[in-house]
Amino acid sequence: MNYLKNTKQCKLLILLGIFCLLQSCSDFLEQEPGTQTSIDEQLSTKKGVLQALNGVYGDIRDVVNGPAFIVYSDIQGGNLKITPSSTGTIKGEFRIPTAITNFYSFDDSADNSNLLAFYNGAYEAINEANLILEFTDALTDATESEKNQIKAEALTARAYMHFLINQLYSQNYSYTNDASHLGIVYNKRSIKNGLQYPSRETAANTYNYIINDIKTALDLYSNNVLLNGPAYSYFNKTNTKALLSRVYLSKNDWRNAYETADDIIKNSGITLMNSANLIAEWEKPDLPVSEILLEFSISRNLEGAASSSLFAYFGYTSPTVYNNYVASEDLINLYETSDMRKQLFLVQPLQTLINLQLVDRNYYFTKKFQGNPGYIAFRLSEQYLIRAEAALKLDNIVQAKTDINTIRERANTSLLTDSEILEDAIFLERRKELCFEGHLFFDTTRNHKNISRNDGCLSLNCSIDYPSLKFVLPIPRNNTNINTNLKQNESY
Repeated sequence: MNYLKNTKQCKLLILLGIFCLLQSCSDFLEQEPGTQTSIDEQLSTKKGVLQALNGVYGDIRDVVNGPAFIVYSDIQGGNLKITPSSTGTIKGEFRIPTAITNFYSFDDSADNSNLLAFYNGAYEAINEANLILEFTDALTDATESEKNQIKAEALTARAYMHFLINQLYSQNYSYTNDASHLGIVYNKRSIKNGLQYPSRETAANTYNYIINDIKTALDLYSNNVLLNGPAYSYFNKTNTKALLSRVYLSKNDWRNAYETADDIIKNSGITLMNSANLIAEWEKPDLPVSEILLEFSISRNLEGAASSSLFAYFGYTSPTVYNNYVASEDLINLYETSDMRKQLFLVQPLQTLINLQLVDRNYYFTKKFQGNPGYIAFRLSEQYLIRAEAALKLDNIVQAKTDINTIRERANTSLLTDSEILEDAIFLERRKELCFEGHLFFDTTRNHKNISRNDGCLSLNCSIDYPSLKFVLPIPRNNTNINTNLKQNESY
């Protein structure tokens, strides 16, 4: 796949236009006249706009594949733990990876945030999407259908990035009864339109803007395929609906969450993996599972060599060559013996220093991310779990049980009994089915549950009760220094 190539020139031009996001806005103004011409020329043709759109996808891939964001939800929630050092004088000892040093103990720093690259990268992608939206209508060499498709993908990218930022920097939607607590800055104009010092929206307004962008995008999508590469690597009408159903779930909008997930399940043309191929699908080295709705695929060079693979975080090669993160036994112990999903863990002994002696201890590497995996943004199983949770909240107990049992039956595990508390069953099913896909911490906080990390926890705070001011991250200090209207999260 080389569909993310040839975007460097466009990105350099656009980056000049958003330099003030990271540095000085006055510097930006001094350079702007020449930069404006370059941006105007670059985005005056369909080819230039598509290069820019390709660049947005590349930036999103870089944001979600970052070494802090990729593990944030699962290590904070307790699905992941850290492997012992493989070589050298500290062989067998545990060292918290630099990328997560602060937030792992729920004590990230505004001055040196582990998520600085995420925060700036996400708003960079948003700014690029806004530039595309501002130039596309004026294109003279694109049809109306093509322009609508471009705008639909850019709007979805803008909504998706804002949603991810909101998850990390704003408390869950029901943190206050009316969602009047702080959300995030929602950027709907590029920096090219002039300097902006916006304030944070309320959580309610943030969600309204996200939903409005998604709904607008859904009305614009066409059947045009404008970029090269696999279709599952780009936004389309189906995976944009998947984003919408997740947003509705996070907003506790049960009716809309149910109806949107139900529409995807019934009308997308995508079907669940079945029991017979469940393990083989996840073990494929290069391609995503068949029920994928959106994967931000890794880039490859002209020779086909892969980069930015999730293997860099979860991979196992040999007893002395492996990466930082494995499943905690907190997670492993949730699976029944018969559960096929237990086969999705590669159990390997690693030398571990215990009482000053190196001894072999078994560790559980996920098979989801061996080979050359990309970032799983959406897949169909999540939609069944969204429909199940929404159905329960709407008192449709039969549908909730049916959807959970569909996932359980595929995994060859016991079906729901009348004695089980359905709310807990759905939460645990999401934890087992969607592990390492970035859901657990956010599921925990939106359900107002406490964090409890046991096996392998190296943090100073292994348990932390809901609600907590530390369940959101600090906005990086350089951003609040530039924009004095940008209010910092409490406790930072």
